[in-house]
Amino acid sequence: MERVPLVVIAGPTGVGKTATAVALARRLAIEVVGADSRQVYRGVDVATGKPTASERRAVPHHLLDVVDPDDRYTAARFRADALAAIAEIRERGRLPVVVGGTGLYIRALLRGLDPAPPADPAFRRELAGVAAAEGRAALHARLSRQSPEMARRLHPNDAVRVVRALERLRAGAETAQHRWHTGEGAFDVLYVGLRLSRPVLFARLRARAEAMVAAGLLDEVRALRARGYGATLPALQGIGYREFARVADGTLGVEEALRLMQRDTMRYAKRQTTWFAREPQIEWLEAGDDEAVAAIIQRKVTMRGFAE
Repeated sequence: MERVPLVVIAGPTGVGKTATAVALARRLAIEVVGADSRQVYRGVDVATGKPTASERRAVPHHLLDVVDPDDRYTAARFRADALAAIAEIRERGRLPVVVGGTGLYIRALLRGLDPAPPADPAFRRELAGVAAAEGRAALHARLSRQSPEMARRLHPNDAVRVVRALERLRAGAETAQHRWHTGEGAFDVLYVGLRLSRPVLFARLRARAEAMVAAGLLDEVRALRARGYGATLPALQGIGYREFARVADGTLGVEEALRLMQRDTMRYAKRQTTWFAREPQIEWLEAGDDEAVAAIIQRKVTMRGFAE
């Protein structure tokens, strides 16, 4: 079976992936499939780095704002949605370009993964109670006792993935990690990673966090809470939201919340870089000049025969 041509533009948060895709859209007939575990949530906008209205007008984007904040969105669900979007893009005669920083989603799409164990609401309520009473670190400590190797790979504050790992272990999985399918996949992939020097990237991330706060992050958090969305939901456990939920509750000041947001964003960017560095197909490009990077990707696309 002929494999579907696919471009992936990945890399750490704030590196310029969306801007590069917009520049590429001026050169090629493309549509973007977002691969971001936070941008799928409606109304969770200010601190998720969603494409702006002008960027969405410049190139069609898929898999943004697809679920409510209290819905559960998984890598398996992303894979199914992304496959459907890619098929539709191909039917329109355009080149699908996956753009995002959630490495798990991208790997699930490209390589497939075993189905996750069924959700156990009672077990989730138990874990939520532990987190509420003892903090997220208590969940990580439980994972450390059951699977030290997996615990070392997950940050203690990454409650969503810690809970998923505990669920898999409880369901009798051999490992808390996903098992990936092997062999040739359905796609002929051009996998591009964008990178910047750490000082430049971190300066960008600090400035971006300040801009998000100035753009009304606290007001958005308050509005979400007023609509009944609790602070423990995965959508509101993302960086920025968990800090400013504490501001809304009166337990943290704005300046300290911003400091923690900047710190955690930089830590997350380092973890993303480590993840993508393990991907064997990835071709790294230096970010910074969106048009120049787009021109390089265009040449690679042409050489692969994806487009003329």
